Amino acid sequence: MDKAQEIYNKLMVGFGFKGSTGEITFTLKDIAIVVNQNNVVGNILEEWLDKWMTENGVPHKHNEGQSSPDFWLNLEDENKDWLEIKSFTGSPNFDIAAYNSFINLILQKPYKLQSSYMLIRYKMDGGKVIIENCWLKKIWEISGPSEKWSVKVQDKKGIIFNIRPSVWYSEKTDYPTFESLEDFLSALEEVIYTYPDTHSKGATWKKDLIKSYKDFYGVELKIPRWMDIADKYKKKEKEDKKCK
Repeated sequence: MDKAQEIYNKLMVGFGFKGSTGEITFTLKDIAIVVNQNNVVGNILEEWLDKWMTENGVPHKHNEGQSSPDFWLNLEDENKDWLEIKSFTGSPNFDIAAYNSFINLILQKPYKLQSSYMLIRYKMDGGKVIIENCWLKKIWEISGPSEKWSVKVQDKKGIIFNIRPSVWYSEKTDYPTFESLEDFLSALEEVIYTYPDTHSKGATWKKDLIKSYKDFYGVELKIPRWMDIADKYKKKEKEDKKCK
């Protein structure tokens, strides 16, 4: 069992994270308020997890900067056991990663592909923060295609900004999540090749990634061509259409 899974089990089973409640307060001199806005919840949950891990004797290092990861779980080798924290309310609308930086970074740091993502869904109710659910996933398990792109992205007027998540916990989504790291990378290569701003990288990107990953892990990725697997990830048929 890897370190992220151990932490997740301890948090969910031992602590009872799902369904737990809390509140965020702010005091300035003698005036105190309960914070009702959810735009601060993600950062505060990350800081709370840092404190919780410390008090429970979990070896870790919290990254207080903006770069990846949010937590290093292996203090002897910071190239392993990365943990990212993503919090959301309602449907997942967070950024998994900035598209351009991600496709370049994984060539230099292929171990980022094995990062674990702790995904916390919460709701606000009268000033209380309620943890509705929490998942531990890999990047391919929360990613999938969209109508326009082979990987769901934030696209504004044809410009790609970020890689965005699918609704991995629902069967009612239009597109399935990826079945493996290799399928995710196949779809990502297709985006790189078809998106004009990164098209020039398409000729060598897969070859460079396979070499970088093998140099680090000693394993050669077998990344299929997107055209050979695209049918697995096509838009799901609606139930009413199936019945006709």
